[in-house]
Amino acid sequence: MSNTNAIAIAIATPPRSTSSQAVYWLALALTPGLGPTRIKKLTEQFGAAERIFQASLTELEATGMPAMSAQSLATGKSLELAQEECGKAAGLGAAILALSDPEYPPRLKEIYDPPVILFVKGSVELLSRPGIAMVGTRHPTPYGSGMAERLATDLSVRGLVIISGLARGIDTASHRGTVAAKGKTVAVLGTGIDVIYPKENSRLAEQMLALGGALISEFPLGTAPTPQNFPIRNRIISGMSAGVLVVEAAEYSGTRITSRCALEQNRDVYAVPGNVTNKNSWGPNTLIKQGAKLVATWEDVWEELPAEVQAELGSQRNESSEPETASLFPDEATSPHEKKILKLLKADESTHIDQLVESLETEMSSSEIFAALFELELNGKIRQLPGKNFVKAF
Repeated sequence: MSNTNAIAIAIATPPRSTSSQAVYWLALALTPGLGPTRIKKLTEQFGAAERIFQASLTELEATGMPAMSAQSLATGKSLELAQEECGKAAGLGAAILALSDPEYPPRLKEIYDPPVILFVKGSVELLSRPGIAMVGTRHPTPYGSGMAERLATDLSVRGLVIISGLARGIDTASHRGTVAAKGKTVAVLGTGIDVIYPKENSRLAEQMLALGGALISEFPLGTAPTPQNFPIRNRIISGMSAGVLVVEAAEYSGTRITSRCALEQNRDVYAVPGNVTNKNSWGPNTLIKQGAKLVATWEDVWEELPAEVQAELGSQRNESSEPETASLFPDEATSPHEKKILKLLKADESTHIDQLVESLETEMSSSEIFAALFELELNGKIRQLPGKNFVKAF
């Protein structure tokens, strides 16, 4: 097949959501031996992605690219792969955005090595709106999960897009909190957008999309959850955001990589302080020591947002209609019975109902304990875990 014919086939029937230029960028991304940095240099050298495919094999080899890359481009193999991928994306109702497309996330363009292609399932428009990345451990304490969920709720109802990675733990809690508030959230996947990992988050992903959210990835459709992909995608999580909020993270973790990316990308870093005796507190507590903004409520994030982001979101603070917000400090507006129960409960360790009844048997009847627990849970001050275990919700 000639180079000209390959180009004609590749751009003949692009998916509705994929521009003809994106097909060329996709073909470059699918070419073996080419990464984002080399592709950007090639497009600058030739003037446009399309012109690379008009070059001869000799001209391509003269750029210093690997021989297999030049062969794939010159024979039209890369364009054939791109056409096939476009067809798959169209079947999923997904969009393919190229670095040159106007819909490409503007903040992500600013980083050193932005992905040249993004696969998007859901709202493309959402990717250009102001967002906060929320990251943390896959094995959070009840305190960490509760704070992530509540902060995501509080920030999303004020217009911020919550960006995370759909992983277990803090990522899941952040997405779930946004869904609970009927807000917008973006999941940056370390797989293809058609491969939800972990599988138990499939329902959560559906809920996110139903509320106008998005799933995005730089990896081709069908890409499996291989370990090396997740650190790579972390630069996208931080790159799309106005800042990165760390809830819980151990010393050596993917969250540490995301935080470093954020600093290199000149993004603000926020952190929720934790119990110094818990290993998951090492990450946020160390970041705070190094200058990250300490976060106890959504307001701690909001007041540090760039002025242009605040202006874009608008300050709609009707205190009478705003939801209850997260805090590290107990709310004193509780009944005497509720205060006694709150005194026994911890945020980072669950307490069984039998322990509460035994501890309070001389002060309260079991029915009074059950009633107080019900009121506390209804008001969002405590959370019930499986097996009749309870924790503070903040």
